[in-house]
Amino acid sequence: MVNSNNVIVVSHPLIEHSMTILRDKRTKADEFRRHADIVAKLLLIEAAKDLTTAKLKIDTPLAPLDGQTLKSRVIVVPILRAGISMLSAAYELLPSIAVGFVGLVRDEKTAIADKYYEKIPKINPDDAVFVVDPMLATGGSMDEALNIVKAAGAKKIVVVTIVCAPEGLERVQKNHSEVPIITAAVDEKLDANAYIVPGLGDFGDRYFATE
Repeated sequence: MVNSNNVIVVSHPLIEHSMTILRDKRTKADEFRRHADIVAKLLLIEAAKDLTTAKLKIDTPLAPLDGQTLKSRVIVVPILRAGISMLSAAYELLPSIAVGFVGLVRDEKTAIADKYYEKIPKINPDDAVFVVDPMLATGGSMDEALNIVKAAGAKKIVVVTIVCAPEGLERVQKNHSEVPIITAAVDEKLDANAYIVPGLGDFGDRYFATE
């Protein structure tokens, strides 16, 4: 059973609008990318709400001011291939991020993820680590990616995903109960081929126009 305590479904009119376009099978790749970027950006804003800041004295055109500057170092770790689609939104919001990569490929017969690539920057305990993948289906890839960033020293981790299946949420929550999961939608179920229903199809194929 999914525990809603650490699952944040972000509700916003722009997300609802863009999600409808993403789910529509008639949507072409250019529009799919545009609306995927909108959703990713809004989800990442939610993920960033707990970042720490420090005081910064500045001068406005009229007077001195005690402002705030981001103190947290942010590392974004997309799960290849589809996770790359969320990087442009992350760079736009947080240009100074460090980026790590985890390459996992799902066996279409067993739905089990195998790692083929890993490149993680040095992670300090105070760093905020966002593990991003637009689809959380069985949870296998996310489970493995979280194990990898934890082994690299990550203590403050947030999962950011666009669409989840209950089965994937349950697996991640069982093995990583302390990690918040930020998403735009929790769908009905997985089908016999471990695809999310109603879902939006293969995110990577639609985003990169490789259908």
